[in-house]
Amino acid sequence: MSRNNRLSAKVIVVALTLLMSHWTFAAPSNGVKEDPSAFAMTADLLFVRPAMFTMTVLGSAVWLVGLPFSAAGGNIKESADTLVVGPAMSTFVRCLGCTKAGYQNTIEED
Repeated sequence: MSRNNRLSAKVIVVALTLLMSHWTFAAPSNGVKEDPSAFAMTADLLFVRPAMFTMTVLGSAVWLVGLPFSAAGGNIKESADTLVVGPAMSTFVRCLGCTKAGYQNTIEED
């Protein structure tokens, strides 16, 4: 791989990461309290998260390649939600072992 190709690949990865971070960190709380088991947390950490991260990266590449067609069809947001945002939220905006994406952080006052 030539130096220009490596630089282009790095620029694309950084751009997609910045695009994904906007959507994933803006996710609202769904208010669902879950209490996953140790087995669920372990399986999530070892199998599900790596698979969903891979799906996020592959989905980003597919979305980028299909972007001209999505733009022509007028469904850029829908394709981004399906190919990038959904897997990214499942990867980064979900407690370990939980099944629903969203933050569960609440501040309890005495």
